[in-house]
Amino acid sequence: MSQSHQQPALAKCPGCEEPPAAGDLFCGVCGYDLSAVPARPDDRPTMAITVPPAAQAAGAAGAAGAVRWPAAEETDSSDVPAPVVRPADVPGTDSGGRPLTGPDAPDATPGRGAGSPAGPLPAGGPGAAAVRVRHDDRADPGGAEASGDFALAAPDPRAADHAAAPASGAKVCVACRSGRVDPDGYCENCGHAQPRERDHMEQELDAVAAVSDRGLRHHRNEDSFAVSSTALPDGSAAVVAIVCDGVSSASRPDEASAAAASAANEALLESLPRGTHPQTAMHEAIVAASEAVNALAREPAGAREHDAHRHQNAPACTLVGAIAAGGLLIVGWVGDSRVYWVPEDRTQPTARLTEDDSWAAQMVAAGLMNEAEAYADERAHAITGWLGADAYELEPHTAAFKPDRPGLVVVCTDGLWNYAESGEEMAAAVPADAGDQPLRAARALVGHALDGGGHDNVTVALLPFAVRPQGAGSACDTA
Repeated sequence: MSQSHQQPALAKCPGCEEPPAAGDLFCGVCGYDLSAVPARPDDRPTMAITVPPAAQAAGAAGAAGAVRWPAAEETDSSDVPAPVVRPADVPGTDSGGRPLTGPDAPDATPGRGAGSPAGPLPAGGPGAAAVRVRHDDRADPGGAEASGDFALAAPDPRAADHAAAPASGAKVCVACRSGRVDPDGYCENCGHAQPRERDHMEQELDAVAAVSDRGLRHHRNEDSFAVSSTALPDGSAAVVAIVCDGVSSASRPDEASAAAASAANEALLESLPRGTHPQTAMHEAIVAASEAVNALAREPAGAREHDAHRHQNAPACTLVGAIAAGGLLIVGWVGDSRVYWVPEDRTQPTARLTEDDSWAAQMVAAGLMNEAEAYADERAHAITGWLGADAYELEPHTAAFKPDRPGLVVVCTDGLWNYAESGEEMAAAVPADAGDQPLRAARALVGHALDGGGHDNVTVALLPFAVRPQGAGSACDTA
């Protein structure tokens, strides 16, 4: 049969220090399990190492009652000299807030109290240089030396000269205005990711303005535009606006739209001054843009190895453009970006001057659906025409108009017209002073799309079109 060992009598309960009754297994006050208290060894009683309150007070004043700790061993268990680290060797402050180094530091020599005679201290004592601790003293942002701060790796943004130019042409962080931006687009000082240059773009000439924005849902801006003006052989002005929308499901849509807009604009600036008819020039410009996008697909495979997540299908984009020259308004397009005509007199009818290369437009043209049904379908915005190496046979669309009244030409991607689809809705969104302030009006239209949800990139170019009264010099003129 099992035997239980008699529990030794305890003077106090370890939990509440109340004396237990003889034979109790649990404390009657706090319930402490007295059977869990280990028995005292018979041969070596345990001595509590404590400092009575009176002795603590005496030790603080240098009395003889202070506790004397034994000296540390000079070697460890492997006979290797044991390092000795004194409090004065460690930077910081003690529990009273006094520095561990410097003239106010407490005496840290073992065996010496605060009232002991002065003697030589090891390195790090009052005669040594103070060790600086970084604590971001915001009360004195410029006083790093006085506050003990370490010098920052880059200029402190709180005291930086925001007007200073970046060294060697490097970009400066838009957040702290002092750190250099690394090739990955992050500030080397504060770590802020920098906005990409194409996230928001604006350009204004005398007779045309354009704005492009990333929108609220896309991680990058895949739209692009080009606006320019040149002179025809007779000296009259020709104004150009090109807008391109990258196909998101294709590879490098942002590069495709930029290449197309640039190539089309350059082609027009070359052909129009030679006297090429604007409609022919627009057709040739779309062909040139298509070739520029096709060239991206012929890029060597090694050039894309750094981005394993890129799609492998050919780059693609849509294009729409407008030319105001010689009293004519020429439009050209491939895809579903659009051109709208908004007359200066808003009582006059507005018009959409392009037809989408899209599934919905094909259904309506074939008489299979009405417009409301087609655009309510989830396939409505699937495009049937685009620029790219994997496109079907290229069919640039061009049209020529001769307005008899002044107005505004709106050239835009679906990121805008999705929020103002009909001509009347677009006219209602265009500010009344758009003819005089095209850049401000373009910003307002982008804001209209962002207020509507900004689900896509948004790009719009505004081209005011003026007509001179008959009999006042030439029949008409462009602006």
